[in-house]
Amino acid sequence: QVQLVESGGGLVQAGNSLKLSCAPSGRTFSVYAMGWFRQAPGKEREFVASISRYGGNTYYSDSVKGRFTISRDNAKNTVFLQMNSLKPEDTAVYYCAARGTDYGSGRRVAEYNSWGQGTQVTVSS
Repeated sequence: QVQLVESGGGLVQAGNSLKLSCAPSGRTFSVYAMGWFRQAPGKEREFVASISRYGGNTYYSDSVKGRFTISRDNAKNTVFLQMNSLKPEDTAVYYCAARGTDYGSGRRVAEYNSWGQGTQVTVSS
């Protein structure tokens, strides 16, 4: 497992942008495929986006496709989630997650064995 620390959450108005960051510690960052998930109050944790170990493949949920962009900088040991055109329904705690394989698209919570503590994103209307 690897320790993950998210940052960049906050309160924004609808239509604005936020950029989340996640910085793993410990082992070499490039061995992990990464994902972003979110969880709103009373709801299950849901997939947002994922990226393969060297960034060649990215996947998005239908609800964020075209608005959010996942990227990574292995030299800086950081994965990012750029969130544009935010909507009130994007309000949730956002979690960074790591898995040790590039197999599949990484859309399921069960595929990941390391999780961050989460960062709150609140979008006001």
